[in-house]
Formats: sequence, C-alpha cells, structure tokens
Amino acid sequence: MTEAMDRRARARSALGRVGVWSFALDRNHAARERQAVRRIEALGYPVLWIPESVGSKDVMAHASVLLGATERLVVATGIATIWARDPMAMANGARLLDEAFPGRFVLGIGVSHRGSVEQRGIHRYGGPYQRMRAYLDAMDQARYSVKEAGEPPPRFLAALGPRMLRLVAERAEGAHPYFVPVEHTARAREVLGPEPVLACELAVVVEPDQDRARRIARAYMEHYLDLENYVNNLRRLGWTEQDIQGGGSDRLVDAIVAWGSVEAVRRRVREHLDAGADHVCVQALGQDPTDIALGQLEELAPALLES
Repeated sequence: MTEAMDRRARARSALGRVGVWSFALDRNHAARERQAVRRIEALGYPVLWIPESVGSKDVMAHASVLLGATERLVVATGIATIWARDPMAMANGARLLDEAFPGRFVLGIGVSHRGSVEQRGIHRYGGPYQRMRAYLDAMDQARYSVKEAGEPPPRFLAALGPRMLRLVAERAEGAHPYFVPVEHTARAREVLGPEPVLACELAVVVEPDQDRARRIARAYMEHYLDLENYVNNLRRLGWTEQDIQGGGSDRLVDAIVAWGSVEAVRRRVREHLDAGADHVCVQALGQDPTDIALGQLEELAPALLES
C-alpha cells in the first residue's frame, strides 16, 4: 500500500459511514453548542462537519471549542474557506488541532462562492481552480515550528465539477461535495477513481407531511439556488431552469433533501453509499436556522449507525 493509499484508508476509517453536518451549531452560543455536541457524540455519530461562511465563527477556533467539549468525536471543516486565511495559517492551524486532539480533526477546504468572498471586502473572486492549486502548493511548503510534529491531518477539498474532483485525486485524501443529488455522487466517484474518500453532505427532514417537509426544504435551498457554483453543478447534471427557479421544483427538492420517515432517510443515505460515497454526513433541518434538530438526529441514529 502506498503512503497516499494508507492516508486515505485511515481517513475513511476515521469518518465512518455516516456522520452529522450542522450549520445550526454556528448560529448558537458556545455554551449551547457544547451541550449539543456532547449529545451528538453520545448518540454514536463518529464525526461532525461544520461550515465557514461570511459572518460565521472562525472555523478553526470553532473546531477547537467542539473538540474540547467532546472525547472521541472527530470534527471536520466543511469547509474552511481559503479566502479567510493564508496557506501557512491554514496548514499550521490544522496541525495544531491535530496535535492537541490526535486523530480527531479533518481539514476540509474550499474556494467558497463569489458573493461570500467579495463581501469580505479584501479579495476579488476568480480562477477558483488555479487559486486552489496554488494554495495547496503553498500549504505543502509551509514551515511549522514544532519539529517533532507528525504528518498533517487528512485534507479534503470541496469539489463539485470535474476539474476540482481530479485535483482531489492528485492532492487530497478526499472530496466533500455539498448540496448534491445521488447522480452527482455516481459521477464524482467515476472522476475520482476508487481510492479518494468521497464524503457527501445530505440535508434531511424527518417529517411525514409532504407540504411541511417541502416547505422546510425550500427554506433551506433558497440561498443555495442563488449561488452560481451549485446552480452550475445542477445544470451539468441535467436539471433545467424550470427545476431551479422559484425555490426549486418538487422533483429537485426531493432529490436534494431526503424527507419523510426515518426509513426514507435511511434509503437515501444507502443510495449515496451505493452510488460510490464512502461517507454521508446528514444535515437535519429544523423549523428555523438555529434549530440543531437533535430530536431528528436521535431518531435517525439507530437506523443510520447500524452495523
């Protein structure tokens, strides 16, 4: 086994088959977050993915708080934006977290979105693929003050299109696609090949009422259907303007968000795994953006975490 294969195998094992993805934690006070992540850990979920966006908590500091509040939980950034810190700061921040919490931190990085980047006021978005390749070069050359430090923690890239997925195959342990239907998972695996880890986000609503479930799903999807990266990805997959406009057609809503019974969610997770995903991180959607939806995660745990 090559070194790259070994690192990917260890990353795959650390993530497990199913984890949690949460934006709601970012919108809660740290004291409430600590309680919530302890519950997520107690339910048996092996990993928690957290975001970084405009106005959100600094994802490295955020990861440190969550790791410090738990004992075994792996925390993964989904994603740390490359526009928020220089490559040396990104590389060395990740190394410190890995030193402090061995085997419990995964660094997911990405190019974010034009609007989010330009709101920061100091960057002009452009050339995302070239920017990411140069950023990875600089990360790999970054000096680190701790001489006895081991190898860096696993590195994942936010990847939707073929070029970024091919870059994952060259330069990272895995890919972390967000806001994707099952057909994207199959295409991503085809581009990646068999070795890189494919960790897909899946939004879910444990709600049997169709109208209520789709209303919650559309409230979540509205923001993402205004972002060109996600919309372009849907177009590549064959979704039409009629599907994308107006908050998304019922067919698109049902493809992006798994809703209904626990069994319906379990089936969708299984579809992603069967299509080539190694790991699926479920984002349980509540009635409002601050709802961590622990009740849904508790309902889902026995079905999703069964051996």
